[in-house]
Amino acid sequence: MGRTSRKRRSSLATRMTVASAALLLGGGGLVAVNVYASAHEENPAQRGDGAQQQQQQVATIDCPDVGNGLSDVPDAARSEVDGELATMDSQITESYQRLAASRDAAARDPNFVQNSILQPLKERRSTLIDRISLEISRAGGTSPEGMKDLAACTARSAGTDGSPPAGTAAPSAPADGGQQDGGQQGDGGQQGDGQGDGQQGDGGQQNGNGPDASDFVDINSVQPNVKTPRNQRAASRGTFTTKCGRNENGKFNPDNVIVAPGVSNGAHHMHDYVGNQANDAFASDDDLANGDTSCRNQGDKSTYYWPVLRLQNGKDENDAQADGGGKDQNVGEIQTPASVTLKFVGNPAGKVVAMPRFLRIITGDAKAFTNGDANANASWSCTGFEDRQLKDKYPICPEGSKVVRSFKFQSCWDGRNTDSANHRTHVAFADPNSGACPQGFQAIPQLQQRIVYDVPPGPGFAVDSFPEQLHKPVTDHGDFINVFDDGLMQRVASCINRGQRCT
Repeated sequence: MGRTSRKRRSSLATRMTVASAALLLGGGGLVAVNVYASAHEENPAQRGDGAQQQQQQVATIDCPDVGNGLSDVPDAARSEVDGELATMDSQITESYQRLAASRDAAARDPNFVQNSILQPLKERRSTLIDRISLEISRAGGTSPEGMKDLAACTARSAGTDGSPPAGTAAPSAPADGGQQDGGQQGDGGQQGDGQGDGQQGDGGQQNGNGPDASDFVDINSVQPNVKTPRNQRAASRGTFTTKCGRNENGKFNPDNVIVAPGVSNGAHHMHDYVGNQANDAFASDDDLANGDTSCRNQGDKSTYYWPVLRLQNGKDENDAQADGGGKDQNVGEIQTPASVTLKFVGNPAGKVVAMPRFLRIITGDAKAFTNGDANANASWSCTGFEDRQLKDKYPICPEGSKVVRSFKFQSCWDGRNTDSANHRTHVAFADPNSGACPQGFQAIPQLQQRIVYDVPPGPGFAVDSFPEQLHKPVTDHGDFINVFDDGLMQRVASCINRGQRCT
């Protein structure tokens, strides 16, 4: 696949032919069968009962996120450590793909998954953890205790309880480093009422690698749940909106220059890009500074990116045989957003300071299905219902309403660093009640993204994800690198502090 090209999106009428069947009931409940199946994948319903049971039991591979625990890596070791972490992600992907290809063998032998997939994966991860510890030590740092305990992975069902099936290893404890001030959920990310309404029918077992019918909920069954702190007297009430298009250029790649710099296909899923057009895994700060931008204001060369949303209609995209696409079990037609709004807002407790150039912020967690929701910050809704936000469900919108993804980024900065070893601790969320930043942090303009899609009502769409994350809605995330000209960023802060509406 050309890394910046794709097929033209088909008409709405054609896209209605989805590989799912769903019926909305009067009470907002959902009865569904197989939300989608990957193209060319065998239907488990055609196999014996044992194979179906095993597929339902062992849906994915759950590995502790080593990167979350690495909050203090010396600068001299950062590139090596990032490379080892990216290799770990590739190992998990390869092991998941082997799991997906070995359903019959797993059904015949209850020890197959543990002996043939999880144990070899543990050994490979142990080797990389040893390398990471050595690289940190050589650079003068100290590795966190208990790193070796993060080598073991578990088999996991796709159920909401996440309990592993019988015969697999006991779950490993998550890294304490994943619980941090910067990881709390942003405003508006609360789970809505009625999330149990997505009932899976008899034919609704997991097929392909997700999402499942129970990952969708009728937005009408969700109660309003958005709460925002009141503006105080010293609040910065202005906004600055930058217009950078909807990725009409078709710029995609499966890289992540923040998390996996220098690693091709570091994300194992495809990203939409707006703003900076030079962004790939190998882009330096100089490359970004000298790159073209899709933003109307050419002083904004920032890069804004997020996982693409695909329609699961059985139609192949240009990346059907490419990394980040079909090779990583991300299938279906990539949907160009109907609209994208990029707005910077103020702080309800006080004034903001300008962001430093090349500040990197990740919001949400691409591995939240297996990591848990400590860093999750997904928000899903529908136009006309945006006082109702869903964190771990996709919305089923009524006719005439569009799907909305929104991200509210961390808006407090430590005043020193443009990045951190785990890409989280240099920024934090403001207090959801008062709007104040944690001690030692200062308020910066908060990036708020709103992405709208015109897709057919009902199940049949999903965001790209790491293969083992099963395209769960809770894994949604956004990435941002500030490449505003210094003068323009100062104007952004001043506009917000003066209470103006600027573009």
